[in-house]
Amino acid sequence: MRRRDFIILLAGAMGAWPSGVRAQQKAMPVIGYLGASSPGPALMAAFRQGLSETGYVEGQNVAIEYRLAEGHYDRLPALAADLVGRKVDVIAASTTPSALAAKSATSTIPIVFAAVGDPVATGLVAGYARPGGNLTGFSNLAVGLTPKRLELLSELVPQAGVIALLVNPNIPTPERIREMQEAAGVKGVQLLILKAGTESEIDAAFATLVELHAGAVVINPDPFFWSRREQLVALAARHAAPAIYEWREAAAAGGLISYGTSLTGVWRQFGIYTGKILKGAKPADLPVQQPTTFELVVNLTTAQALGLTVPPSILARADEVIE
Repeated sequence: MRRRDFIILLAGAMGAWPSGVRAQQKAMPVIGYLGASSPGPALMAAFRQGLSETGYVEGQNVAIEYRLAEGHYDRLPALAADLVGRKVDVIAASTTPSALAAKSATSTIPIVFAAVGDPVATGLVAGYARPGGNLTGFSNLAVGLTPKRLELLSELVPQAGVIALLVNPNIPTPERIREMQEAAGVKGVQLLILKAGTESEIDAAFATLVELHAGAVVINPDPFFWSRREQLVALAARHAAPAIYEWREAAAAGGLISYGTSLTGVWRQFGIYTGKILKGAKPADLPVQQPTTFELVVNLTTAQALGLTVPPSILARADEVIE
């Protein structure tokens, strides 16, 4: 064989080799995680657990690009656009503002959302059973759950004639406020609406609560409040304000009582849906899920510190009692 022919043959063989390597070493899929605030280690661990149940492990066969607005919702559109520009394979958008920003940024990249109030009313999906488009995920909208919290708090603090509802104005939840107003009217208590969208506004809201002699406070389910749950629990203790939360983690951190869905359970399912889409499922074929099970947690130590006696009727219904 002539030297020139040998070089051509060798070059051809070398050209074929990288293509085989590339086939075996296909670039890892990339998840773009878009959050209005930091979800915290517990929720991210649950998300990764869900991913692992579909066969994906971060750093081994999937990469995650994190984009967190840290409570600055006006940053979300730019963060979403950045993920789209990086051509991620799927966007995992926690909360309504993140999902809306992601939807505005792309109509082709699949989007999975979590902790969204009403995805139909907000225009994220066409319907629960048939989402349509490129979005699906998990709604935390449960009819009657907000009034149930007011009922539990009234049962626990029957002397409270004024009850406050703390809401985040950055994520309007008119349906929950309306439900709460109707429930307060039935109970014959005055409802005080307090708004807080920053850490300093949370401090101010609790000061207002005391000034207006509110006997208890309902913390509206909200991702920002979740991220500030320890601040909320500390302020409730400092001002001796009985408070009810959605999340078990708040009661475990010293909050009086919680009633709602398990966020860690939702984030695990969030990870599972994201993994299914990486495997080829289409968002339009995955129905939007709503919560079906709820947990009631009571912190007896906190109740005693507040001078409250927890009625046997609540203890009998509690899924967990912290002593």
